[in-house]
Amino acid sequence: MTENEQNSNEDKAPAVRKAKTGAWWKSVSNNVPEDASERSESKIPDQLVTRENEQNEVAPLQIITPQLPAESAAAQSPLLLVPAQSPLSQEKQSGNEIAETADSIEDKPPAKKKRRPRRSGKKRSKPEEIVKNDVLEEGELENEEASDAPFDEEDQAETDISEFPEKAITYKLLINAEEPEECRIALVEDGRLESFHVTTVDREPTKNNIYKGKIVSIEANLQAAFVDIGTGRNGFLPFNEIHPEYFRQDVNERSRNLIAQQQWKKLKIEEVVQKGQEVLVQVVKEVTGNKGANMTTFLSLPGRCLVLMPGSDSAGISRKIVGEERRASLREIMSEFEIPEGVGYIIRTASAEITAVTLQRDLQTLLSLWEEIKKRGQTMDAPALVYEEQDTVVRFLRDHFFPEIQEIMVDTQESLNNVNTFIELLPAKQKNVKVRLHRGTKPIFNQYNIEEQIESIYKPQVALPSGGSIVIDPTEALVAIDVNSGRTSKNSDFDETIFLANMEAAAELARQLRLRDLGGLIVVDFIDMRNKKHIRDVERQVKISMKRDKAKVDISKISRFGLMQISRQKMGAPIEKGSYRTCEFCQGRGVVRSVETLALYYLRRIQTGISRKSIARVDCRLPLDVAQYLLNKKRAELADLELKHKAKIDIIPRVEMKPSENQIDFLETETIR
Repeated sequence: MTENEQNSNEDKAPAVRKAKTGAWWKSVSNNVPEDASERSESKIPDQLVTRENEQNEVAPLQIITPQLPAESAAAQSPLLLVPAQSPLSQEKQSGNEIAETADSIEDKPPAKKKRRPRRSGKKRSKPEEIVKNDVLEEGELENEEASDAPFDEEDQAETDISEFPEKAITYKLLINAEEPEECRIALVEDGRLESFHVTTVDREPTKNNIYKGKIVSIEANLQAAFVDIGTGRNGFLPFNEIHPEYFRQDVNERSRNLIAQQQWKKLKIEEVVQKGQEVLVQVVKEVTGNKGANMTTFLSLPGRCLVLMPGSDSAGISRKIVGEERRASLREIMSEFEIPEGVGYIIRTASAEITAVTLQRDLQTLLSLWEEIKKRGQTMDAPALVYEEQDTVVRFLRDHFFPEIQEIMVDTQESLNNVNTFIELLPAKQKNVKVRLHRGTKPIFNQYNIEEQIESIYKPQVALPSGGSIVIDPTEALVAIDVNSGRTSKNSDFDETIFLANMEAAAELARQLRLRDLGGLIVVDFIDMRNKKHIRDVERQVKISMKRDKAKVDISKISRFGLMQISRQKMGAPIEKGSYRTCEFCQGRGVVRSVETLALYYLRRIQTGISRKSIARVDCRLPLDVAQYLLNKKRAELADLELKHKAKIDIIPRVEMKPSENQIDFLETETIR
């Protein structure tokens, strides 16, 4: 086995869940590395806490990011990532393949064709005819190979030269934190909104917060526990997210043998944990609807360069860091640092050009943060918040900043200071970004025409450049996206215009899913296409566009009904939930009953209630327009009811009532108002 194979095997080794005795977070270790005191002189802001995995690694946003197919072992590992080939080498390789193909076509002798019988005695110019036939044969050959060859989206993506822009792309980061109730961050690519993050007072993020909780119930059927973290709603803790350090000491012999053999799936949660037990948990998924937050006891403390994983001895490097020499040098650098036992790490993508000094400073900061979290976890009474994420600006810069951003615009002095502090921690090659304070009379988003693009996020219909549109309809079970051709179908070439609309929709739907943060099952109804090559091109365009997404994505092929299924990881509640509330008139349906329908509905209720015995009076307090309709259009019916049942019916209009509100009282005796 060569040295490269050994290194690759080390990278692919899965994280080991070790079983120890006692709660590892309860034992405070005062053995801080010696370099900690020396590094403490340069104060660094606390890094924010997020749960990191290979899908959450943020690479520089590009139009296309070709990658080699990941091996199955690496795809299943949550920590260690397989190195991919660099985009530059892939571009060179694809160019060489194109050149070789062109050379082979030129060297190939033209195929002989059967000579057609001449209709006239005139001779045609033979050289010109031969050139035309050669070109035709080459085109036919290419189309035949494209249709019969097996489809490989990675190879096709690499050779798609049109995806690489000729001009440089301008990236700007706009931060609007002027109002204390809301903080908005927009990433703009050549004036087009590509990423949007918002935090409001009503929707404070709890993801990645660390709590000291108490197990209040254990559900054996679900193999999960519910943890009280003091937020008013219990968190959901699956059994596979419980660290072996929290297992009981008095387990039976069977469970002890299974733990020793690391056969976690055969264990029963009620035998290894108990009600009332205290645990240190981290939120991995925020509250959505009626579901509580998803929790884990496998903590992760990310910095700019590293992700520290207490309770784990695994070590990994992001697969987006390419080059075996660089990966080997990072391993060597980390081996020289003093890392406490039982603490693992992942080297993030941002460490591709980081020096050893910066890497060590980030490590010492995270180790100090972990010691503080352990101390607070021991002294505080459950339930309690042990560590809270910092503001949106610092968290976004840590997880989403990439060197291609040329300019950062802020509108508050506090945000400016946070950005400058973050820029100072970057390597020298990444400090070329300009940081400016917005001083214009217009708000910062209106100055750069971003406000209208943000409003379009909340609209169901999104226009396409060629005149078509896509309609996005989120439901409880899935997200339905319909592609409409619109004015695109007015052109003469029907197949080409439909193909153009589907290609534009494929690129736009990926952008809308990122902006709206829609997850779960997504069904896309493309316009029916007859050409199989067009169908493959649309599938490839969807995959290329979705490569910029941080969430895990699984894409199916287009079925014979024109449907494509996309499974996207839910990163959190949709962005619409934080800015909009359910309509109090329609209760989320989007429509309300007409006045006539409501009036007849209330009239039938009056007929049913007054038919009972001993009803002397009916008081009906109804919305204004419904009450007016009954008094004007149904006066005769109300009079007949009063005469037939010898009761009095009062219709009382109420201006303050909503269309869905009503109050109908059936009184047995006459009351004095």
